[in-house]
Amino acid sequence: MTNETKIIDPNVVWHQHQINKNQRGEQKKQRPCLLWFTGLSGSGKSTVAGALEAALFAQGHHTYLLDGDNVRHGLCTDLGFSDADRVENIRRVGEVGKLMVDAGLIVLSAFISPFQSERQAVRDLLSGGDFIEVFVDTPLATCEQRDPKGLYVKARAGEIKNFTGISSDYQAPVNPEIIINTDQQTIEQSVATIIDYLTQQGHIQ
Repeated sequence: MTNETKIIDPNVVWHQHQINKNQRGEQKKQRPCLLWFTGLSGSGKSTVAGALEAALFAQGHHTYLLDGDNVRHGLCTDLGFSDADRVENIRRVGEVGKLMVDAGLIVLSAFISPFQSERQAVRDLLSGGDFIEVFVDTPLATCEQRDPKGLYVKARAGEIKNFTGISSDYQAPVNPEIIINTDQQTIEQSVATIIDYLTQQGHIQ
């Protein structure tokens, strides 16, 4: 995989349909957005995202959760974990997330997404306010202690290469919309923080 910009064939023309994102959102009584959960493995991204989706669903909102492992079972099954493949993984997810936001959904995306540039690239795909970066700022020591999948043990033993936080860099968000720390907050408190933000910004009522 490369990071070269793809040139779209001039014969491929974007078709503007009659129904737009705002209309789809109004029908669902919500303002569509992409909540982008980023943080180290074991930080609690998927757990919080899953709990948040359950809470939003219970309130009658229309959502979809894109999970890092699940996406690699299908859409990104051909990708490894080199820096280039990680970037391509996030590029694909960003494009899918954009389409889902256009469909009027509140999309939750839980990916380590270690590079600031790749997260910015996804932000640039969406309209202002539609991309909400949620930094799950849980210390490495806590993530490593949890190690729910046993990945840190394997990474420390050299069995996993390019493992974020151990043998590969993680670039923390510079100015995320939301910061949560599952080392200090309960899952319920984390979910409440995000719901408060969504309410204040008019994404939900």
